[in-house]
Formats: sequence, structure tokens, C-alpha cells
Amino acid sequence: MSNFGRKSYTLEEATRRMERYCAFQERCHSEVTAKLKSMGMIPQAADTIVVHLIEGGFLNEEGFSLAFARGKFNHKKWGKIRIRQELRQRDISPYLIQKALDSIDPDAYRNTFEALAATRLRSLGKESKERQREKLYRYLYYRGWEQELILDAVRSMTGDD
Repeated sequence: MSNFGRKSYTLEEATRRMERYCAFQERCHSEVTAKLKSMGMIPQAADTIVVHLIEGGFLNEEGFSLAFARGKFNHKKWGKIRIRQELRQRDISPYLIQKALDSIDPDAYRNTFEALAATRLRSLGKESKERQREKLYRYLYYRGWEQELILDAVRSMTGDD
């Protein structure tokens, strides 16, 4: 692959750029290394920059994991299964994934699930009961909610006790 047309960065320039990148929002190691690779940095320089970012407090996997879980739960209404999958894809350790999931308040989790399921069911008003069950299940499953919760919601909300 040629560097034709690609800006080249000194170690100092790349370091400052990555400090700003990490200061803007929490990042994980895989995002930072991908960004450095896209900037054309050689592996040794990328490693030096990553170490600098960790030592300087710019890069923190635990902070990233907690912020990611909180954000996806609060804003996108994702369940723990989807959050776990997304963190795994970012090479976050199982320990940090569990810590991030444990940081979600159980009452808020249940309340969010119930509100999300009820809102979705209302939007399916004119569908047959069978289609409502099917669509509600798929909607909640896609967002990563636990199957037991989904099945309970489908049974109780569509009058199939």
C-alpha cells in the first residue's frame, strides 16, 4: 500500500492528535490502534503512542467500558446481551465487561425494559395478536434483552398468560 496522497505524521503530531481524539470521548484500545493504523503509523510508533495515552490518562479501558454500557443503555435502550456483544467486538476483557454490566441499576434496567416493550406494543396496535407477539419479540431480541424478560413481556402484554 502506498502513502501517496496520505498525510504523514511525526510521532509528536500523531501523539497530540490522538490526545485530542481520546479527550473528546472515551475510547478503547482497538479504536485507537485502528485510528493510528489509518493515519499510517508504523506499529512501533503506534505502541509508543498508546503507552503515552495510557500513562497520561487519555486511554482507559475501564472508563470506556463503563461509559459505553451507560450510554447504550440510557440512550439506545440496549439490553445487556447487546452491550456485552459490542464490548467483546472491541476486545474488552470479560472482567471489564462484567463490571460495566454490573454498573447498570437493576431497577432502572427493568423499568426501561418494561417501558420499551409497552411503547413498542402500542405502536403495533392494529396488528393481529400473533404479529404483535412476533414483532415485539424480534424488536426486543435485536436490542439485546434477555429471552426470559422478552417471553414474559410477550405473554403478559399480548394477553397470552
